[in-house]
Amino acid sequence: MDYFIADLHFGHANALRFDPRPFADIQSHDQTLIKNWNSTVGDDDTVYILGDFSWVNASKTLEIFQQLNGSKVLIKGNHDSKLLKKQEIQNLFLEICDYKELKLEDKKGLILCHYPIPCFKNHYYGWYHFYGHVHDGTEETMMLRVKREMEDLYHVPCNMFNVGCMKDYMNYTPQSFGTIVNHGGKE
Repeated sequence: MDYFIADLHFGHANALRFDPRPFADIQSHDQTLIKNWNSTVGDDDTVYILGDFSWVNASKTLEIFQQLNGSKVLIKGNHDSKLLKKQEIQNLFLEICDYKELKLEDKKGLILCHYPIPCFKNHYYGWYHFYGHVHDGTEETMMLRVKREMEDLYHVPCNMFNVGCMKDYMNYTPQSFGTIVNHGGKE
């Protein structure tokens, strides 16, 4: 099974304040993310991480990574560049890219990018777009407004969804396509 999540920010104490995330400290944040991940993701599953995986050094990132079930694909975020200079970090992922297109069973597509793309490929033909980066802040409010404007303009749903771990429907847990699509539009 495939799962999706963004903006984990392992080890990033400031992430607790700017979302705000409901954890007493970064250690309980990280342990909750690991527990939630492993309660959902099995060894044969794949998780698409849409950027900003870890804020800590390479050895601590390796330690965290080794605790997580499944295979991982990284769609690079703005906080990933420093760690990705290390070959041992690059080797953790099946694939690392800036942008990825997946084909869904119904022949539609899913666009994966750390950054929101309001005019994503085939948005008016029923394709989907998962993104992160904007957390739950002002930029996310702007993306939700743009999404509504796109729907008004084209008279079709604008299937773009923020998969940041802090979103209520994400609950600090990698989620399936169906869960995101069925619950992510109810903001």
